[in-house]
Amino acid sequence: MVQLNAEMKEAFSKIKLFPVATASKAGIPNVAPIAFVQLVSDDTIWLADNFMQKTLANVKENPHIAIYLWEPDSKKCYQVKGMVKVETAGAEYEKMKKMVHDKKPELPAKSLLVMKITDVFECNPGPNAGKKLL
Repeated sequence: MVQLNAEMKEAFSKIKLFPVATASKAGIPNVAPIAFVQLVSDDTIWLADNFMQKTLANVKENPHIAIYLWEPDSKKCYQVKGMVKVETAGAEYEKMKKMVHDKKPELPAKSLLVMKITDVFECNPGPNAGKKLL
C-alpha cells in the first residue's frame, strides 16, 4: 500500500483544480480538470463525478488513473497514480454526494470514483524528473 507523506498531503490540500488522466481500453488518453477531489486517507482519493463522460467511460474500461498535483507556492509537483472503482450507492457515495451538495447543491454528484494510490512520481524538472518516490 502506498501512502502520501506529509509534504505531499500539504501540497494536495492547497490545490483547487486537479488535472486527471485516464485512458480507454484501447489506450486513447483523456485529461479532464476536476475540482471535487478529496484525500480521504493517506492512500485513498475520492473524485466526484458531476459531468464526467470520457473519464467515466475510460475508468469503467480501464481502472488506471493519474492525477497531476502542482502547488505553485511551494513549487511541489507530483504525479499520483492509482486504481479506481466507481460507486453509485452506499455509505461512501452518500458521504461524497453530501459533500458536493453542501458546496454546490445544483450539481448532480452522479457517482464516486474511489482511487487507491499505487505510485507517486516526481514531476519537477531536473535530474529527478519522473523518479518514483513511492
